[in-house]
Amino acid sequence: MLHKTAFDPSAFRADFAASLVVFLVALPLCVGVAVASGVPAELGLVTGIVGGLLTGLLPGSSLQVSGPAAGLTVLVYEAVAEFGLPALGAIVLASGLLQLLMGVLRLGRLFRAISVSVVHGMLAGIGLVLVAGQLYALAGSRAKGSGPANIAGLPGLVADTAGSSDSLASLGIGAGTVAVLVLWKRMPARARVVPAPLAAVGLATAAVALFGLPVAKVEVKGLLGVIDPPGGSDLAVLTGVGAIATVLAFTLIASAESLFSAAAVDRLHDGPRTDYDRELIAQGAGNTVCGLLGALPMTAVIVRSAANVQAGARTKASRVMHGAWLLLFAALVPAALGVIPLAALAGVLVHAGVKLMPVGPLRSLWRSHRGEAVVLVATAVAIVATNMFEGVLIGLVLAVLKTAWETSSVHLEVTDTADGPIRVAVSGNATFLRLPRILDTLESLPRDRAIELDLDGLRHLDHACRTALQDWAGRHNEFGVDPVHAPALH
Repeated sequence: MLHKTAFDPSAFRADFAASLVVFLVALPLCVGVAVASGVPAELGLVTGIVGGLLTGLLPGSSLQVSGPAAGLTVLVYEAVAEFGLPALGAIVLASGLLQLLMGVLRLGRLFRAISVSVVHGMLAGIGLVLVAGQLYALAGSRAKGSGPANIAGLPGLVADTAGSSDSLASLGIGAGTVAVLVLWKRMPARARVVPAPLAAVGLATAAVALFGLPVAKVEVKGLLGVIDPPGGSDLAVLTGVGAIATVLAFTLIASAESLFSAAAVDRLHDGPRTDYDRELIAQGAGNTVCGLLGALPMTAVIVRSAANVQAGARTKASRVMHGAWLLLFAALVPAALGVIPLAALAGVLVHAGVKLMPVGPLRSLWRSHRGEAVVLVATAVAIVATNMFEGVLIGLVLAVLKTAWETSSVHLEVTDTADGPIRVAVSGNATFLRLPRILDTLESLPRDRAIELDLDGLRHLDHACRTALQDWAGRHNEFGVDPVHAPALH
């Protein structure tokens, strides 16, 4: 017998109010992420709509909200520059299908094993590249391209901006937007009913209209005009090594950001916990549809998710309704996007990029776990110097090496008795990483004395150490003295 879920008017009212708050937070972010990614602004709304109406309906995490994320802006920009906008849908489609497969294979939980330092380093690297690129848009200029090029070009940007009244006007609008975002939390409670991103963009738009400032605005094409499903030639791009690497980067970063966001959102409420595998399937389904529509990739976004929880959302209905509001806005008043200054959106993303940089966690790690802090900084620098995919891989390798080094600790105790052999007790985990120290100790001992190796204290002896110790014993025999062999070497 089927049981109907009772309608709860109080829950509906809470979800309805929360959906309006999330819609007002998501609107400028969807548009800003799209513009920063080098694609039409409406594509950001398409991804936000799919994130609400489709991903919002699926099981996984009950309260987190999905849409285009600042964390993928740099990667999307690079993909569009290299493969073209029509191929973006194919890349997102492949990433979505890969996420679906991973969810079906129950690999969602594995993302909880990724080093937190690598994740923070990934976010810091994304933030640095995002800020460096958006500073150009803040001043009404065009970014140089790669992260290192953008950073190297900042002194020239300052000089060019100082000599141009149009650039100074754009910079003023962008800087004012950032100032509103920073100071909004100090405003009276009545004013803070309006979300900070919407207030900042709204005030910037009003200032441009009031003073007639010569700043660039968002270009509007209409919702149907930007939807471009990938064709055969676009799908053929996926046969290239570069496109495959981009798909893997999209999948890894989008999945990690979504699942780490889910863990953070779970700490904000007392409702049902996230099912990581189902959430990965939900994200995969959303990205598959976004790919079929030629839109931006989606992730779960902590800013929108936190706003949803703090606004009092009770069920997934709030995120579904927020998708409906985005659809109504894009369908009924798309021309409203055309009055938004690009510098204001750049200010929103500069603020978002700075917040991605984990200054607090880095200080804490440096005081307690300096190795983890080194991994964080190295990951961020690698992302800035290379690209997102290679930077994250470098961070993961460093995290594994650090863990291997820490777990392979070995202790050697040398006891020399005048009437017997020299005793060397080895304890801990003897791996190839500690081999130089072990051999240095053994080779520093007298060659004309018998050596007794006590390996009973070892918890692990890898093949490299075993072979090296056997070779050392053979060389010691050449001097006419038999070392006392340890059973572990046989």
